[in-house]
This record gives sequence, C-alpha cells and structure tokens, in this order.
Amino acid sequence: MRRFRVHGGLLLLALTLSGCSYNTFVGQEEAIRAQWSQVENQLQRRSDLIPNLVESVRGYAAHETGVFQAVADARARMAGAQTPEARIAAANEQSSALARLLAVVENYPQLKANESFNRLMDELSGTENRIAVERMRYNERVQDYNTKRRSFPANVTAAIFRFKEYPYFNVPDAAKAVPNVDFRK
Repeated sequence: MRRFRVHGGLLLLALTLSGCSYNTFVGQEEAIRAQWSQVENQLQRRSDLIPNLVESVRGYAAHETGVFQAVADARARMAGAQTPEARIAAANEQSSALARLLAVVENYPQLKANESFNRLMDELSGTENRIAVERMRYNERVQDYNTKRRSFPANVTAAIFRFKEYPYFNVPDAAKAVPNVDFRK
C-alpha cells in the first residue's frame, strides 16, 4: 500500500510538472510558427523581386543562361517546398543562385549604371537584410524552445507529448566561403 502511495504521489507530481511545461511548449511552438511565417514573408518578397532582377540583367548578359536557369530553378524549388526544412534548403539554394547572378552583374558595368537596376538592387539588398533579421529571430525562438525541451523536468513532458525538435535556419556552405576581392580591375 505504501508503495502504491509513493508511486501515485510521484505520478501526480510528474503530471503537475508536465502541465506547466506542456503549456510552455505549446506557447513556444506557436511563437516559432509565427516567426517562421515572418521568415516566409521575406522569402516570398525576395522571390517576387527575382524575376525583375533577372529580366534587368538578361538584356545585358544574354549568354549567361546557366546562371539564369539556376535562379529560376531555385525560385521554383522555393515555391514547391512544403516543410520548414525544405524551405530552408530552397532558400539556401536561392541565396547561392543570387550570389552567382550578382557575380555576373560585376562583369557588366553598364548595367550597374542603369537607374532602375540600382533601385531593384536596393530593394533586393533590403530584402536580404530583412531575411537575415527574421532568420535570426526564428533561430532565437528555436533555441529557447529546444533548450527548454532538453531541460529537466520539461524533457519528461516533451517525451510524453512527443514535442519535436525544430531545425535552425543555418547559412548555406557557399556563404561560408571567403569572397575574392580584387581591386585591380
């Protein structure tokens, strides 16, 4: 009988503690989803700007078809991505494709003198900054949630209710490469 009371007391204590953690997890998951929506808003803004950028550059650099195709393919993958993990991978591919496109632009100084192109580049630059800020905020929410999920006694609640770990939005490997700056041109 005494053993039954001890186990019952422990079970009651675990349920009480898990109730507090459960509500926290639910709130944190909703915060992550809301922040992810902000990331997607900015990614969509970038995807909307890309066709205008491509058309501006295409007139000057008609022979750079591989770069344009990579940008178009990355944009299509972004549109078709369904999960946060797939959206993160597609966004990273899109960033790499845009970097290659901007490298093409460097070879066409007359394009950089075009006023509408410069406005478009300013918009794209602003969008990239917004994406970076929203990605940082998303990662902060994920860090808070994942840390709580792994901490005792909340980890018991996370295991019982199967709260999953959320992925971080990391920079692509291509962005980690040191850029080659050459002022001799």
